[in-house]
Amino acid sequence: MQVKAGDLLQQINYPSDLKKLKEDELERLCQELRQYIIDVVSVNGGHFAASLGVVELTVALQYVLNTPYDQLVWDVGHQAYGHKILTGRRDQFHTNRIYKGLSGFPKRSESEYDTFGVGHSSTSISAALGMAVASHYKGEDDRQHVAVIGDGSMTAGMAFEALNHAGIENSNLLVILNDNNMAIDPNVGALKEYLTDIAVSKPYNRFRDDIASVLAKLSSIGPDAYRMAQKIEKSIKGTLLKRSNFFEALKFRYFGPIDGHDVKHLVKVLRELRDIPGPKLLHCITTKGKGYALAEKDQTKWHAPGLFDKITGEIKKTTYDKPQPPKYQDVFGHSIIELAEQNPKIMGITPAMPSGCSLNLMMKAMPNRAFDVGIAEQHAVTFSAGLATQGLIPFCNIYSSFMQRAYDQVIHDVAIQKLNVVFCLDRAGIAGADGATHHGAYDLAYMRCIPNMTVSAPMNEEELRNLMYTAQQDDMGPFVIRYPRGQGVMVDWQRPFKAIPVGKGRKICDGEDVAILTIGHIGNEAVKAIAELNAEGYYPAHYDLRFVKPLDEALLHEVFKKFNKVITVEDGCLEGGTGSAVLEFMADNNYHANIYRLGIPDLVIEHGEQKELWAECGYDAHGIAQQVRKIAVKSTTHTIAS
Repeated sequence: MQVKAGDLLQQINYPSDLKKLKEDELERLCQELRQYIIDVVSVNGGHFAASLGVVELTVALQYVLNTPYDQLVWDVGHQAYGHKILTGRRDQFHTNRIYKGLSGFPKRSESEYDTFGVGHSSTSISAALGMAVASHYKGEDDRQHVAVIGDGSMTAGMAFEALNHAGIENSNLLVILNDNNMAIDPNVGALKEYLTDIAVSKPYNRFRDDIASVLAKLSSIGPDAYRMAQKIEKSIKGTLLKRSNFFEALKFRYFGPIDGHDVKHLVKVLRELRDIPGPKLLHCITTKGKGYALAEKDQTKWHAPGLFDKITGEIKKTTYDKPQPPKYQDVFGHSIIELAEQNPKIMGITPAMPSGCSLNLMMKAMPNRAFDVGIAEQHAVTFSAGLATQGLIPFCNIYSSFMQRAYDQVIHDVAIQKLNVVFCLDRAGIAGADGATHHGAYDLAYMRCIPNMTVSAPMNEEELRNLMYTAQQDDMGPFVIRYPRGQGVMVDWQRPFKAIPVGKGRKICDGEDVAILTIGHIGNEAVKAIAELNAEGYYPAHYDLRFVKPLDEALLHEVFKKFNKVITVEDGCLEGGTGSAVLEFMADNNYHANIYRLGIPDLVIEHGEQKELWAECGYDAHGIAQQVRKIAVKSTTHTIAS
């Protein structure tokens, strides 16, 4: 749905138009930009609170910098809606996160103003430093390089690695710390406490508020005066707040904290910092959800609320004719509490996604047994490994695409040592509107090649509960349970947990001519396809593998002895995935059959609704049915009971 922008914003097509405004007009522009984001997201959906919190910063940066020549890198991308609107995409913004529309994150192929593609957190400082070093190498020393990091991203180890390197490179780099004390959920850890201490230190705040202006003026007088000012600053800062030396110890010049919602002051400070050489860090205090009272009050809820009434704040729920199944993540959240009540060894771990994966339920019910470790996937895995060495059973819940960041730790710290860590990979397969950076396309392939690893996928939420129960039994070793974003079938919460034999699949229905082998939730699409095909006279068999490692060899022997046409279906990459595992089994056992693999092709899949993208990849119910029609023979005397 197209929404009309305010009169002033309507005049801004690119940052060059923004620069024509008087400074006194910037506050009004910020109001219109904030309102436009509210108007569009309320009717079209998307991330919400993060971009509201950086409206003034976005306007100030585009007003002062000469983008795209000056390089501006936004961390994560949740913050970048205002950036997109001011850089030529205002009239397309209503297509944000919609199939074939604008990406929800900065994307290099979408705009020259998007200097670096982002989606996962904490990459901005590394990328901007690389750009700054490249510019210096090419003699482009007038070029500015700015990394805006925040919304929880500073809690990740990669950000500290980048700071450590940047401090020794005399590069033209400005890191802006958007300190809103939030990721999707509230920030955790010692850094949060440290930044809070800085923010409330009034003497230090007054001193740092003035120093940028003084240094900029002295630098124009001459190098001797500038060096003298640096010495004075170093002698004074330790007496004001000794703990401020964290960033300074890494050889960054620290400025702030300043009000991140005072656009005029931001413009003034950014202009002054532009003239100060070397690595610098500007600490801005902002409010996530700024300008929308409900989002300010409940920032987690309004991180990405879906469609809502902008006047009343009522979040619109999709209406259904019958009760809907719970989401997989909710089943995980309730089931881990049930299991933990039965087994005192169970612990819960997540890297900054407690509400997303529903571990927040356990954190509330059992606060001494559930941990949010911040945006730190590597640490989450090795922390879990440490717990496992002491006889505990950690359920480490990480989104599938985020687990890619901790792959070394999975191999080195868990698998080699055969530790019983249960990896629950949420958002596996096609993730939806978050797009290429968030699709869990590769976990089946990258997990099944690791020794000592069990890799499973439930076809529905009942199976998820039973796999969780199975994984916490004694001596299970490293165990993966991957499941999608979305819904499956209703759960009978009264039904007791049931162990599933590791490596044991199941026959969903018998058939003739063609066998369909599925793994995970996508098997429900095969069920729909078979119902449609049966009405047409096609009767394929259907097997749910459940495990890609170890494979159910007895089941596969049964399949290949009976069928010479086999279709594999997976919500994951074809290269190295379940279909590849079945092909390997066929070759190793000297079977000869025609295998047709359906899954995510060797392409980057963009954003859209899950069903739209399943259809694009050809493995939704329609795609499965089409493949059966191509290769199967109709039966006129079908006698196999389904």
